[in-house]
Amino acid sequence: MEKEMLVYVDLKEGKLEKFMGWMQSDEGMSVRKSAAYPEKTIGAVTPDKGGIMFKVHVHNVDVMKQLISGSHPVGKSVYDECVNSMTAWELSKVEM
Repeated sequence: MEKEMLVYVDLKEGKLEKFMGWMQSDEGMSVRKSAAYPEKTIGAVTPDKGGIMFKVHVHNVDVMKQLISGSHPVGKSVYDECVNSMTAWELSKVEM
């Protein structure tokens, strides 16, 4: 079952390019595809380039939890080098 989530990544100083480079690499795309649908992801960078927010469509919550906690075996090295913390929220539609 697909879930929409909002993920905020608090980056270490000066690590935006390194983190985004990995996220767009073959290795990073493979990891992302194992948890969510990259083609549906919407991203935004904070003005100071110290954080990124992603709206993601998750199909494997367990893998997403590994990514967010920094315990995913493939993503751990870039997480340790570039990320202070990640936080995720499940989104639900609000009828107006």
